[in-house]
Amino acid sequence: MDYPDILHHGAKDGVTGSCHQLQMDAEHSLLIDCGLFQGAETSAEGKSAADRMAIEFPLDTIKALVATHVHIDHVGRIPYLLAAGFKGPILCSEPSAKLLPIVLEDAFKLGFSRDHKQVERYIKLIEQRIIALPYKTWFTLHETESLICRIRLQRAGHILGSAYVEIDLHYPQSGEKKRIVFSGDLGAPYAPLLPAPKPPYRADILVIESTYGDRLHEDRRTRRKRLESVIEQALANNGTVLIPAFSIGRTQELLYELEDIIRSKFNTGGKGRGNSQDNAEPGIDWPTLPIILDSPLASRFTRVYRELKPFWDNEALKRLKQGRNPLGFEQLLTVDSHQAHLAMVRHLTTTARPAIVIAGNGMCSSGRIVNYLKAMLHDPRHDVLFISYQAQGTPGRAIQMYGERGGYVDLDGERYKISAKINTIGGYSAHADQKGLLGFVTRMRDWPSQVRIVHGETGAKHELGKRLKALYKQTQRNLELLIPSGTNDA
Repeated sequence: MDYPDILHHGAKDGVTGSCHQLQMDAEHSLLIDCGLFQGAETSAEGKSAADRMAIEFPLDTIKALVATHVHIDHVGRIPYLLAAGFKGPILCSEPSAKLLPIVLEDAFKLGFSRDHKQVERYIKLIEQRIIALPYKTWFTLHETESLICRIRLQRAGHILGSAYVEIDLHYPQSGEKKRIVFSGDLGAPYAPLLPAPKPPYRADILVIESTYGDRLHEDRRTRRKRLESVIEQALANNGTVLIPAFSIGRTQELLYELEDIIRSKFNTGGKGRGNSQDNAEPGIDWPTLPIILDSPLASRFTRVYRELKPFWDNEALKRLKQGRNPLGFEQLLTVDSHQAHLAMVRHLTTTARPAIVIAGNGMCSSGRIVNYLKAMLHDPRHDVLFISYQAQGTPGRAIQMYGERGGYVDLDGERYKISAKINTIGGYSAHADQKGLLGFVTRMRDWPSQVRIVHGETGAKHELGKRLKALYKQTQRNLELLIPSGTNDA
């Protein structure tokens, strides 16, 4: 076998379960991510199936795990990896080192045990394994006469702490050198809170995601106007805007944007305050509009986001200097206990008070958003607003596809009619679109000679591959393009 070689244990047939093994030589390999499968990649109900949790590949050569970021589809199987006998370190960025124990504590409680002492022992073990790497700094993982491996993390702009991974391999005996880059999940430019990712200088082999490899996002100004428009329409109907969101990343970016919208409405004369009513929407009291964050996990992450301000982008830091608090503003209400959550669902269902609810999970396959959907989907006063990708086989995808047709969705084994309005704003995706993905490759000084496209549905992967081939041909470069799928791991 020629080295290096790459095996793909997940994210081959969809956008979840990211897990890639870089075989550096016969005795040494690295694991890049170890995530949960979701949606149609697990079961028809979109819930993680037990048979997709098991670690079915040998661990004997794996010397370390690199976590690109802490989303569950990239790190959710780490408890199972440890249970299978993995003994190596977990390398991640400094912000991810603070966020990862929170994510894995939740994953452990869901998959293994809620016993307090067991959870404490497990989290202590995780913290002992983590090696936090500063961005832009080379870390020597392995150095012998036959193999030298260095790793460097660079900002990926997807969520706080996200990174793409540069791996330099040197084989001293043959003199061969290779640079392999794993993109992880790349962020969209101009996303709130985080700097946009900058491509690497070069790569010999690139493993790149393709979630939005077949489409373009709306620009930030357009998506902001659409967000305002959807909210205004729903609130004018005295309804609730339900926003399914992932606990980390999308929720914090959405809070950041909502704070700015409310502030601008306040300054232009929101009902009941300000000097002018010319620009105010009738009946909408923007300055007192409740923004309800109904997710204990999202609340924890939001607190950590506030602690990690040094990693925010310049725009966000400027707002802080102006005395604003984009992740902790006056109208933001958090709901922690399950009892308080059920009371909030009842209150918003039976009253005509407008509100915005952000609740997990992002694909509606579990979590508190499900109770809101059960209570409100039948009522045309309400709106469901999707701002994140809905994987095939998830309830979120079903609502998105059939809602406008007056269809239905199955939640926890029961069928619910959809009469609420359904909206999707793609521009709030935390993933780069086709233009961003292509730019990640073409803005390198030395383009990779081999590109492997993963983490996308079939159409997205092949469309991105088609565009890449055209660009390589246009510039008279050679490209070996691989799209792993099914049982084809190599």
